[in-house]
Amino acid sequence: MTFPPAPLLGGSSTMRWPRLQRNYRQNESYDWLKEYRTRYVVGLQIRRTVVSISKRFFTEVPCVGQVLGDSFAEIESLGAPEHFCEDELLSILNSDKRKSLTLKYYAKKILYFLRQQNILRSLKVFLEQPANEQSALEGAVLVDQYCNPLAEVTLENILAQLEDIADKVRKCLRVSNPSHPSQRATTGDCLVVEDFELQRQVICALNTVLYEQLQFTGNECDFYNPLNSYIHQVLLRRTGIPISLSVLYMTLARKLGVVLEPVNFPNHFLLRWCQKQRRSGDIYDYVYIDTFGKGKQLTAKECEYLIGHQVTADYYSAISTSKVLLRMVGNLLNIGKRGEGNEKSYQLLRDSLDLYLTINPDNVQYLLLQARLYFHLGIWPEKVLDILQHIQALDPTQHGAVGYLVQHTLEHIQHKRHPVLPEAKLRSATQHRDVQYSVGLIMKHKRSGYNCVIYGWDPRCTMSQEWITTMRVHQLSNGANQPFYNVLVQDGTCRYAAQENLEPHSAPLEIAHPEVGRYFSEFSDTHYVANEELQARYPEDMTETLGTVGELYRLTPSSLGSEGLPPSVRPNADAKSP
Repeated sequence: MTFPPAPLLGGSSTMRWPRLQRNYRQNESYDWLKEYRTRYVVGLQIRRTVVSISKRFFTEVPCVGQVLGDSFAEIESLGAPEHFCEDELLSILNSDKRKSLTLKYYAKKILYFLRQQNILRSLKVFLEQPANEQSALEGAVLVDQYCNPLAEVTLENILAQLEDIADKVRKCLRVSNPSHPSQRATTGDCLVVEDFELQRQVICALNTVLYEQLQFTGNECDFYNPLNSYIHQVLLRRTGIPISLSVLYMTLARKLGVVLEPVNFPNHFLLRWCQKQRRSGDIYDYVYIDTFGKGKQLTAKECEYLIGHQVTADYYSAISTSKVLLRMVGNLLNIGKRGEGNEKSYQLLRDSLDLYLTINPDNVQYLLLQARLYFHLGIWPEKVLDILQHIQALDPTQHGAVGYLVQHTLEHIQHKRHPVLPEAKLRSATQHRDVQYSVGLIMKHKRSGYNCVIYGWDPRCTMSQEWITTMRVHQLSNGANQPFYNVLVQDGTCRYAAQENLEPHSAPLEIAHPEVGRYFSEFSDTHYVANEELQARYPEDMTETLGTVGELYRLTPSSLGSEGLPPSVRPNADAKSP
């Protein structure tokens, strides 16, 4: 490969942007000075965009999408090569772990969003292919990639893993039948085994390798874990649900010459294996394979025993790849709806709705759910109006629900145009004299034992009377009439804790919470440094935090540094001694 001259790469032995190597072909000439300049300018532009996001969206609901509609448009408007944009975002994310936390927080969200847009485009191209050319595995990998855009999931890697498993099956077949057609086939061949005895040998060997040697199992204990639906996780953990195991099983069987078809059986996805020379319309001409049950072979009647009730013959029919994907995405959607209402479950619900409506864009039920979800989260009001307009065109009978959402969405848009900025909270104010702790301090909950970091406070509990009653605040010695703190907890939750239940942590540690970067720019061994936006909200807190940690952990002023202080109170390097 022809590489840029060493000075352009940042040194004679290391390249400045090594991840970009894969974007250049061997033996082709490039204007390396132009490439370098473009990458450098793109880097500056991306960083400016990311830095601006915190100022604009600090008060918004912390979800991936709402930040990024405008920011994505900004990045697209740069007209910069996509691989340069992604490389700069990755450079930000891979920098010093404890620093630039706010920059990383938004860089991660932008990268998440950019990759999802690319995957969605790939899915649309995939769905435009003729139905008989659509691979269930490729579609399942696209679903996996969309829900895990920051993971390095590639179709090539998945296929390589399946080829390794197929090789194990061929070795198993070689023992029982050295002359089996699979032994003569080479990678890339479209092998079709016609003889039923030879097909049976493939299925038997496949079961032996998958379920006995590799110990793949149906995940009965944690059935509703979304990881069971992601192909790369199923291969990694060797466990899944009927549909994900069926996609792998069907792909492997096809590699070895046996055609199996997906069956959208209620409550339990199956595969069917025709026992006639030609495809039959009689459900009794098929053997049904339960991949969740270690490849057990069932008759049509036994399939009904599996779910405990009778079904019509339609449920035994083979389905298209797009319907396989709808079933897979529908499972994820139901998991998202069953979630606990935290950011993770909302993100899964949003991702699965995006996928479902890409495959089936006119489903009124899910369009309405998507509009309600965005409305509930307070995000993308303009997109909510577009969705509602589409619903009204598809089904005018929905005018009641649509009208309600349109009215309140328009109010939301008006509110966003004239936002009410929260007032700064000064510790020196008389009404705040009881507040003992400050933002950035790492605390421990005396009763529950969890570790957390403070990112806000109120001089008195501001929650509703219903919340106060439910949380039994009246049982506290000071009840609701004491300072309460907003804290990010180590387990990923956000809580509202009474002052009497908190104490400074004896051995400060990093709090692995996904929202840390939204509020803090750095972890400084003993505390978190509030970013500019949080310091504007609590302008006197960082001085208090530095004083507190200095007393608690016996630190000298020089060891604390001044990075956590507002500019107005930082030591002046030019000041003379008194």
